[in-house]
Amino acid sequence: MRRAAAIALVLGVAAAASGCGLGAGKKPSATKLTITRDFGGKQLRELDAPKVGGNETVMRLLERNAKVTTRYGGGFVQSIDGLSGGRSGGRPTDWFYYVNGVEASKGAAATGLRGGDRVWWDRHDWSAAMRVPAVVGSFPEPFVHGIDGRRLPVRVECATPGSDPCKQVSKRLASYDVPVAIGGLLTAHVEETLRILVGPWTAIGQDHAVDGLEAGPGESGVYARVAKDGRSIAALDADGHTARTLGAGTGLVAATAIADERPTWVVTGTDEAGVASAARAFEEGTLSNRFALAVSDDLPVSLPVGEGER
Repeated sequence: MRRAAAIALVLGVAAAASGCGLGAGKKPSATKLTITRDFGGKQLRELDAPKVGGNETVMRLLERNAKVTTRYGGGFVQSIDGLSGGRSGGRPTDWFYYVNGVEASKGAAATGLRGGDRVWWDRHDWSAAMRVPAVVGSFPEPFVHGIDGRRLPVRVECATPGSDPCKQVSKRLASYDVPVAIGGLLTAHVEETLRILVGPWTAIGQDHAVDGLEAGPGESGVYARVAKDGRSIAALDADGHTARTLGAGTGLVAATAIADERPTWVVTGTDEAGVASAARAFEEGTLSNRFALAVSDDLPVSLPVGEGER
């Protein structure tokens, strides 16, 4: 019922956009299209130069580059390349899409495509989390091209501003020509800013924006549950059940959001060693196509944990 209500909210806008007959215009350049299933666990298509038209929408981009069927007047994707949503193994499964790592607030037919956008479609089970507001697997987005065509200020907030992990995260962003402000935790509140919190959970967990990470995916959209004392992280499966409990030296790179606020990223861990591991994982190759990432013994653990990763 919750999923049906969410669909209903976007259909009016999506249907109107799909019928408005957008004309020819300048083609958005440097776009990327990724299609996966099972939270990025299996890549189906990865197109660095997809076919693009003028005044493109996310739906039209998909239809130009894959075989698509829709429902509700063309506003909701039912299948891509023959892989349908609905029920899988008795569980609800549908197609979701993200632009620059942020879950869409509108139907694909109502969302315009802009130059540099990374569009990611993933088919997954949503029984444990109807909403996953942000993912890390499109890094360096949303820091490079922003959200809804607007590049936002970026602030790295560190438990210890001069620490190696803080410097590493900031330098990584700078390598993509992203201007970064660096500060301490809970020292400023700036609206319309993309924030990255760097430090052990015992320090960053005091920030209200990441409260949901102690409650699990139903609250945070992240398939991990951080212990209240910060000493362990439960790596969860798609059902929201604990697949592995990770202790000392564990890192976590994840993104979450409260209501309609901008995403907040965390580069955190159970201790300083875990934070250092998370900072080393804060790079495109490691984060690619992952919803979130734990790091245990410097080895990546995709979140949610897949069947073969338990």
